Amino acid sequence: MTTHPRPSASASRVLELFGIDVPVVLGPFGGVSSVQLTAAVSDGGGLGSYGLYGYDGGAIRKTAAELHTATAKPFALNLWVPNGSETTVLPQEEFDRCASALKPYFEELGIPLPDMPARYMPDFGEQVEAALEARPAVVSFVFGVPAPAVVEEAHRRGVKVVGTATTVAEAVALEAGGVDAVVASGMESGGHRVSFLKPAEESLVGTFALVPQVADAVSIPVIAAGGVADRRGFAAAMVLGAEAVQVGTAFLATRESAAVPAYRNVLRSTAAAQTVLTRALSGRLARGIPNRIIAELEEGGTVAPFPVQNWLTGRFRPEAAKRENTELMSLWAGQSAPLLRYDTAAEVLAELLAGTH
Repeated sequence: MTTHPRPSASASRVLELFGIDVPVVLGPFGGVSSVQLTAAVSDGGGLGSYGLYGYDGGAIRKTAAELHTATAKPFALNLWVPNGSETTVLPQEEFDRCASALKPYFEELGIPLPDMPARYMPDFGEQVEAALEARPAVVSFVFGVPAPAVVEEAHRRGVKVVGTATTVAEAVALEAGGVDAVVASGMESGGHRVSFLKPAEESLVGTFALVPQVADAVSIPVIAAGGVADRRGFAAAMVLGAEAVQVGTAFLATRESAAVPAYRNVLRSTAAAQTVLTRALSGRLARGIPNRIIAELEEGGTVAPFPVQNWLTGRFRPEAAKRENTELMSLWAGQSAPLLRYDTAAEVLAELLAGTH
C-alpha cells in the first residue's frame, strides 16, 4: 500500500479522546510514580499517568482512590502486558545461585537474602479488573497488545485504551487490537524498552525516525515518546505527525516526583549525559545512568531472567533509595536528561507548550 506523508498533526483528536486541554502525557514510572506528580500534570491540563508495575488489586484500588481525591481531571493507569516470562519458575538451586550473585549488595545494606517467593508478579487479570473498576480516563499498556476482552471491557466502561510501540509493526498490531491511540516510543526513552514483537535489541528505532513512520502506518493518534524534554522536542514531534508527546525524564526530575533527591540530583548531573542500555537490574533491557551495580553485575555475568532479577534487586533497591545510595539504585533516565532545567511539573508543562507558538 502506498502511503503519503501527513501534514503537521493537530492535537485536537487527542484532546477530545482523553478529555484533556493540552497534548502532553506524563510517562508512567515503575516504582517512582507519585500521586502528586500525576495529579499535577492532570491539573495542568495534560494526562497524568501512574505506573502500576507490581501492584496487586488492593494496591491499585487504594492508589486510584488517592488519585481521584487528588485530581478531578482525567488520568491514566499503566499496566505491563504479560508475555509468559512473568510465570518463570527457577529451580531452587538456580534461584540460590542468582541470589548469591547479589549477596554483596544485601550485605552492604544490612538486608538478609530473601527466600524464593511463591510468585514474582501479581495476577494480571486481577490488575486489569482493579484498574478498570477505578474508571480512569485511560488505561495504557506496555509490552504487548491487550486481549480483545480487555479492550472491549474498557470501552464498555468508557475507558480509553492506549498501547505502546517501539516499531511500526508493533503500532500496526496495536491498532488492529483496537487501541484508541499509540505511543511511539523511541530508543532515547528512559526505563524499559517495551518491545514485544522482536527482542528489544532488534527494535532500537530513534523517536524522530519512528514517529513519522508510525503516523503514516496507522490511522489512530500517535503520541511521541523519547528524547522530548523542551519546546523544541515538542514542536519537532508534532511536525513529524505526532498529536501529543509523552514525557518522562523531565517530569521525573521535578519535586512532585517520587524519585529521591539524590536520584533527581544525578538526573541533573554530567553523569546523565551518558546513559546505557542494560539487563543487569531487571533482566529486561532498560535505559539508565550507569553506576557501580550495573558495572559489577555486567562484569560478573550472572543475571537472572525477568522477572526474577527484577524481584531480587527489588528487595534492596528501595532501601538503597531510602539511604540515597545511588550506586545501588536503578537510575532510569532518557537521553534528554542534559536538557533538564525545571523544578516543578507546571514549569515543565509551560516549557513544552511554548513549542506550540
